[in-house]
Amino acid sequence: MAHYAIVNSDNIVTDVIVGRDETDTPPTGFSDWEEYYTDFLGSTALRCSYNTIAGVHTDGGTPFRGNYPGPGDKYFADSDIFAIAAGPYPSWTLDDNGVWNPPTAMPLDGKPYDWDEDNLEWIRDPNISDDDIVVLPSP
Repeated sequence: MAHYAIVNSDNIVTDVIVGRDETDTPPTGFSDWEEYYTDFLGSTALRCSYNTIAGVHTDGGTPFRGNYPGPGDKYFADSDIFAIAAGPYPSWTLDDNGVWNPPTAMPLDGKPYDWDEDNLEWIRDPNISDDDIVVLPSP
């Protein structure tokens, strides 16, 4: 069983369907199942991987097209990936794994931060003091 994202003319995902496995022989006159479903549905159909998230296959297989899409997500044809249609902030960029990244990495000191788009930097969350932070023991 394979999954196919149905995208509109703006490359926005409108639906995701379960279809024939990509290794099954497509009907006569079609080179693959993407072509068949595109013809049958009248919208572009693109195979996607249910087990791919942020460029990683959760079952150890080969990741495919960045992320498993949902309605409203976008297909980025230049990178051949699915991702959330727009990043959380204008300054963030999309990587090859379909993940939106800030221009600077968030500090990894265990403290809560918020992104400040005006200054393009991470700022400590003023509503949480160091006394409120609980550090869990390592496993």
